[in-house]
Amino acid sequence: MDVFAEFIAGIGDLANRERTEEVLNWVQTNYPNLEKEVKWNQPMYTDHGTYIIGFSVSKKHLAVAPESVGITHVEEDIKRAGYDYTKEIIRIPWDKPVDYELLAKMIEFNIWDKKNTKTFWR
Repeated sequence: MDVFAEFIAGIGDLANRERTEEVLNWVQTNYPNLEKEVKWNQPMYTDHGTYIIGFSVSKKHLAVAPESVGITHVEEDIKRAGYDYTKEIIRIPWDKPVDYELLAKMIEFNIWDKKNTKTFWR
C-alpha cells in the first residue's frame, strides 16, 4: 500500500482507516494490473493512463467514484445494495458492509468501456 500510505495514515478514525485499507487492498488483489495513484488527495486506480475508479472518505461514509457512466451502468445494483448515490459518487456508510460484487461490476465495466480511451476522463 505504499502509494496510499500517507492517505490512509491521514484517516483519523481507526475503524474507517481499516475499512478503507481493506477496500483498497481488495481492489489491488483482484485487479493487480491497475495502477495506484493519488490525485486531488484521493486514492484511485487507472488503466493505461485512464481513470477507472477513485475513493474518498468523509465522517459518515466511504465514497466510491466510477464516473457517471459507471454509476448509470450499475444504478439498479446500487439501489439494491441500499447505498445513497449522486451522479458522480456512491456513498458506502461506515456501518454497512461493502458490496464487493458491485465494486467489481463497476471496475470491470470501466476497464472494458475505457479500453481504447486515450484520455484520463471520459
